[in-house]
Amino acid sequence: MRTTRRRARRDIGCTRGAQWSGSTSFPGSPPMHLIQLFLPLRDHDGEAFPKALYDTVRSELTDRFGGVTAFLRAPAVGAWEDDGGAVQRDEVVLFEVMAAHVDHGWWATYRETLERRFRQDEVLIRASAVERL
Repeated sequence: MRTTRRRARRDIGCTRGAQWSGSTSFPGSPPMHLIQLFLPLRDHDGEAFPKALYDTVRSELTDRFGGVTAFLRAPAVGAWEDDGGAVQRDEVVLFEVMAAHVDHGWWATYRETLERRFRQDEVLIRASAVERL
C-alpha cells in the first residue's frame, strides 16, 4: 500500500508531506480544505522559539491528518496596526494540511493550545476550500 501511495503522490504533483487521500479520481470529487497555521518565529522579546516547538506541531499535525507541509526556511513578514496606531511586524512560519472536513471545535482547541505554547494573544489559522487538480 505504501508504495502505491508514494507513486500516486508523485504522479499527481503532491509535495512530500502533503496529505494524500489515496484517490486518483479528482474530477467531481468533493472539495478539500487547505488549512493554514501562521506561527511566530520569535517571542515578544525577539528571541527565536526553539526548533522543538515546531517539531511538535509538525508531529501533531502529521499524526492527525496523515501529513503536513511546513515552510520554515523562508519566513513571511506580517504587519498590522496595534491599538495605538503603530505598525507592528512579525515573522511567521507557515504550516499547511489538507482535510476533507474542517472540525471547527478541534481547531479552536488546538489554536488555544498553540497560543499558550507560543505565548501569543492570537494565532491565525484559516481554512479555504480548494479543488485538487
